[in-house]
Amino acid sequence: MSTLVTKHAPEFTAKAVMPDGSFKDISLSDYRGKHVILFFYPLDFTFVCPSEILAFDKALDKFKERGVEVIGVSVDSEFTHFAWKNTPIEQGGIGDIQYPLVADLNKQISRDYGVLFDEAVALRGLFLIDREGIVRHSTINDLPLGRNIDEALRMADALKFHEMNGDVCPANWKEGEDAMKPTAEGVADYLSKHAV
Repeated sequence: MSTLVTKHAPEFTAKAVMPDGSFKDISLSDYRGKHVILFFYPLDFTFVCPSEILAFDKALDKFKERGVEVIGVSVDSEFTHFAWKNTPIEQGGIGDIQYPLVADLNKQISRDYGVLFDEAVALRGLFLIDREGIVRHSTINDLPLGRNIDEALRMADALKFHEMNGDVCPANWKEGEDAMKPTAEGVADYLSKHAV
């Protein structure tokens, strides 16, 4: 399995249910100039998926503060997305989430991103795409393993910090902490000041 990291994110145009409940054709290129978290989940009306979708929605303001757009994708139709969005949370729905859910009914987007499992559903893939459309980070979880939204935020912070400063972000780096210069001296200086 090859990685998309450092490569152009595969382009797509597909129907999506938008925050206001309307249907719209969206393309990844519509988001050029912005950072994007593109995440895949297996199916609407399932179990782990709503916990992730709601967690992304709860953190949406934090992503927006960082200039990051969030887009969800599954192999369901836009009509199924719409029905799920219009089902109350206490009845197994996701309620009024405020980011697009893309329909990948023919499974081509999932296939292009390398997350299609058994030609049936998408694994829990997450891709951080920079303003130029380059994939800078990705994770893929198996179906029963929900992802960590705080880690997605941390990676968005690290990418933004690197783009602004040129420094690289060491293990467990968080916004406001020291980074290191991408040189042998920079690494040695950082390691001499921080217990690893």
